[in-house]
Order: sequence, then C-alpha cells, then structure tokens
Amino acid sequence: MRLTSFTDYGLRMLMRMAAEPERAFSTADLAEEFGLSRHHLTKIMQRLAQGGIVETRRGGGGGAVLARSADRIRLGALVRLLEESQPLVECFATGGDCSIDGRCRLKARLRAAEAAFLADLDRSTLADIALEPVNVPQPT
Repeated sequence: MRLTSFTDYGLRMLMRMAAEPERAFSTADLAEEFGLSRHHLTKIMQRLAQGGIVETRRGGGGGAVLARSADRIRLGALVRLLEESQPLVECFATGGDCSIDGRCRLKARLRAAEAAFLADLDRSTLADIALEPVNVPQPT
C-alpha cells in the first residue's frame, strides 16, 4: 500500500506539532522546516482542521495546535481522514470502473487488507510517533 504525499506531509506536520503541543505552528514555519510547499501544507492543514484534529487561530501568535492530546489521536483515523478522497484502487471509488465487476474476487481481498492495515494503525497514537522536541539553546 502506498500513501499519498498529502498524507505523508500531514503526518509529518502532526508529528512535529505533537512534539510541542503548547506551541501554535504556522504553515509557513512548517513549510520552511520541512522544505515543502506552503500552499500544499495549507490545504493539508485545512483538511486536518475540518476533521477536528487541529484548531487554527488567526493573528499574532496564531497558527495551528492539536485539538486534543496526541495520545487521543489514532493513526488509523489520521490516515482515513487524509486519504479520504484517495481510494486504494479505482473500483473502490464511487462510480469507479471495473470491467470484471460481479466476478472479481480481488476486491474483497484488497478491502480486507486495507482494513487490516488501518486496524494496525489504530493500535498506535500520534503520541507514539511524535518527534522528539527540538532543543533550542537558551541565551546566556
């Protein structure tokens, strides 16, 4: 199974945010830190906010923070949210084409494999994969 870059970047952002849950992160800061497109990260942040994973604040001191503690956010739920519009195979999509529909025995096995993959991720939380906090030297 292959996850989209949308999900990969979303998970990286969340891992970083979980390392410093009290800090509000701007998409500009995260884009610079990871060397990624700010525009792309903004779309991901919007999806995470719509899914109730992050809360965003505007203005000075604004940015995004986790909406709940990282130990209450399951990885399977994150992947489901971020991969929401990306079916594993075309025939899983609403109205997806399948020239062997009705005779295909692969579809059920792929659904079972996808369910097992997500169930395994559901056993872990964002806290389990959070990045170690960055140690910034304090001025003397």
